[in-house]
Amino acid sequence: MDEIEDSEATVDDSTSAMVERLRDKSREDEQRTKAHRSFWRELPVLVLIALVVAVLIKTFLFQAFFIESGSMTETLIEGDRVMVNKLSYRFGDPDPGDVIVFDPPPSEGEVRDENLAQSVLRNIAESVGLSQPSSEFIKRVIAVEGQTFEIRDNVVLIDGEPLDEPYVRAGSVMADFAPLTVPNNELFVMGDNRDNSEDSRYWGFVPADAVKGRPLIIYYSYDRNRMVPFPWITEIRWDRLLSSIR
Repeated sequence: MDEIEDSEATVDDSTSAMVERLRDKSREDEQRTKAHRSFWRELPVLVLIALVVAVLIKTFLFQAFFIESGSMTETLIEGDRVMVNKLSYRFGDPDPGDVIVFDPPPSEGEVRDENLAQSVLRNIAESVGLSQPSSEFIKRVIAVEGQTFEIRDNVVLIDGEPLDEPYVRAGSVMADFAPLTVPNNELFVMGDNRDNSEDSRYWGFVPADAVKGRPLIIYYSYDRNRMVPFPWITEIRWDRLLSSIR
């Protein structure tokens, strides 16, 4: 009789343990389900926060640009992607010799006809690197307010003195340019590839408040003119990566 009672007690204990395990498993499954649902509920909020942060960084701190023309060769060449520091001139003005990003004169810039939604989408795309800002130019400051600019016999003169320009592309030819004094709060800019640059020689001065920032480094570069598959992978210019811009 005692053996039967012991056997029944053992069965009851086993059954209780099994029930408890099933309950624990059910609770774990329920917690996992809740966590999964919570993730998908929070995902849109996380994406929105990430986009807002990206727009703020693009507006106030840093922005990526890629070089589409040869006007700054050899300093910057087609296919270079550069990181621009937008804090560079928050508390000061560009100096002669600085490479800057700026809004071009109205006659040269692209006039956009877009509504609010299109403007928001464009800014988001530019912030995450899916679109290139098409309005900004990249050139070098040659003269600042109060300085007199001149080109004579293929030499740039500032206040009558020859300007040392090691960055100019070898073999560049410049037409003579009559002396011109830069007004207050204006800049005279030129491309380093003087034969292939539309700049202040053609469309005049750049307002100092049109400057957006200063490019710091080339963070990526590839030969976009090579007719090969996946040139952004196979034609990377490794020697240009992380080069500082001077």
